[in-house]
Amino acid sequence: MTEISQPDGTRLRLARQARGLSQQQLAGVAGVTRQAVSAVESGHSDPSLRVALGLARALGMTVEELFGPGDLGDPVLARPVAAVNGPGSRVALATVGDTFVALPLDADTGARLGFGPAGGLVAGGGEHQIAVRPIGPPRPTVVVAGCDPALPLLETPLSLLDPPLAFAWWPCGSGEALRLAAAGLVHAAGVHRAGPGAPPDPGAPDGVAAIPGGADVVRFASWREGLVVRPGAQVRGLDDVARQGLRLVNREPGAQARTLLDRERRRLGLDPAELPGYDTRAAGHLQVAAAIVGGLADAGVSSEPAALAYGLDFIPLAEERFDLVLPAKHAASREVQGLLKVLTSPWLLAQLASLPGYDAARCGERTC
Repeated sequence: MTEISQPDGTRLRLARQARGLSQQQLAGVAGVTRQAVSAVESGHSDPSLRVALGLARALGMTVEELFGPGDLGDPVLARPVAAVNGPGSRVALATVGDTFVALPLDADTGARLGFGPAGGLVAGGGEHQIAVRPIGPPRPTVVVAGCDPALPLLETPLSLLDPPLAFAWWPCGSGEALRLAAAGLVHAAGVHRAGPGAPPDPGAPDGVAAIPGGADVVRFASWREGLVVRPGAQVRGLDDVARQGLRLVNREPGAQARTLLDRERRRLGLDPAELPGYDTRAAGHLQVAAAIVGGLADAGVSSEPAALAYGLDFIPLAEERFDLVLPAKHAASREVQGLLKVLTSPWLLAQLASLPGYDAARCGERTC
């Protein structure tokens, strides 16, 4: 079977879209007309040498890369944010600074309500670096780690910027999000912060101090976090969960929900062995609520918005806010500047306000 290479016009279109440029914007940078760009992309005409050189320079490519033979999907080396399953597994592919970053698309991270698009397929590699064969050129993408299930709302306003930005979310606890930010693998780390009147957590990492070169902190939303149980359960606190032998669904170490559970457990003098299910690990707030609704557990610590979304009873334990930690070394990047812009967009603020239990009145404000 003869392998047919990608048409020149398709390659130009993918390269333009990967950089978030419209035909008019590319034409302006390249010094050609929009009609010339359109004609080449549609395959209606071959580019002249002047047009080919202008387009290649504007896209940061050689003429051969843009119009010559070759495999657009040659593997690139990327750093995975977590272990990948092996060759052929799907990943989201983005750049953070000068580094390609791969986000595994497995289980809960790969399916919100359905499978999301992959940026590439793993071709091989190890724990710290893998080879990824791109499915089309990587697009400028804002990469955010954190456990707030409202973070995917950022995708729409980012896509409406001119030029647009894509969005990639890695759901994880605050501790893991900060680790990824310190390693230079994300543009922003979502972290829980204690609200007014809440005792400080001595084990909580200082988000700014953990980031080489420092970081800015920007507000996202505030909510209450607490014990979540099925409606009508005779539970007023964690002591009732232990006394009745109810099954718990827990979060992973480093997650604020687990920290809050442990703080309450210690206050009540409870041992982990007194809480069946203590060693379980749910991936996020909504997963905790879903496990209870599905009958896999009787109680867990989650956010009030997650409890309300699943129609569960909620016993508050703490007032908390969710902030975004932005490493200073990426502050001037197009991705971070775009993120800061959309955090105060009317569309995003209206969406956050529509979620019961969310307070986004200070979304986008810088703090310390």
